[in-house]
Amino acid sequence: MTLALEVRNLVKKFGGLTATNDLSFDLAKGESLGLIGPNGAGKTTVFSQIMGELRQTSGTIKLYGEEISKLTTAERIAKGVSRTYQVPRPFAELSVRENIRVGLMPDSLRAMIFGAPDRSREAELAQSIGFAPKDLDKTASELAMGDLRKLEFARTLATGAKLLLLDEVFAGLTSGEIGMIAELIQDLRQRGFTFLMVSHDLPAMEPLVDRAIAIERGTMLANGSFADVLGDKSVRASYLGES
Repeated sequence: MTLALEVRNLVKKFGGLTATNDLSFDLAKGESLGLIGPNGAGKTTVFSQIMGELRQTSGTIKLYGEEISKLTTAERIAKGVSRTYQVPRPFAELSVRENIRVGLMPDSLRAMIFGAPDRSREAELAQSIGFAPKDLDKTASELAMGDLRKLEFARTLATGAKLLLLDEVFAGLTSGEIGMIAELIQDLRQRGFTFLMVSHDLPAMEPLVDRAIAIERGTMLANGSFADVLGDKSVRASYLGES
């Protein structure tokens, strides 16, 4: 089994607050892992540390066997990991095509210096995510939330990443849009992508993950199959409010 991600003894402190507390877990290449927990559990902080947006207080992070704990975010992206955000962050006045072009950097940067950008790559990537050709010249500000989520995927895939961190990808979506994004994730899984996924929509998440881990205040509560984790007494007490 090839490990895509190894997190060991991850600690993040903000003054007297411990956001992640000796957290360790693995993610195999091609696997989809759900990360669940109540609001304030530290899920997004875990993502931010993996991406280098926050530097851990202690602990190590390995990507495909290589320690990346001291690398910048850009260096980590170049190694093959990228993320989406709970609130989409496109360039609102740029078109779908132009947003994808930004994700294709540094290839697009070289193209701007030495010649015209490869519009076929932008179109191919957009089509693989489900955009129609007529949508490529729409600005991001014109898109419905479901299409903004698709654009987040396209921008992430444009970096060349094979490990994707998905932060609340179903937030703000209609039931139809949730189904569309779930189908996209399933398609990407069949294409060999690896996922670490955060979502409060547990019914939508369950068929998309191989297993789950639950955390509270940055501490591991349970690790196992989705059903076993949801059935764990400490998880039900923390996440579902059961005594």
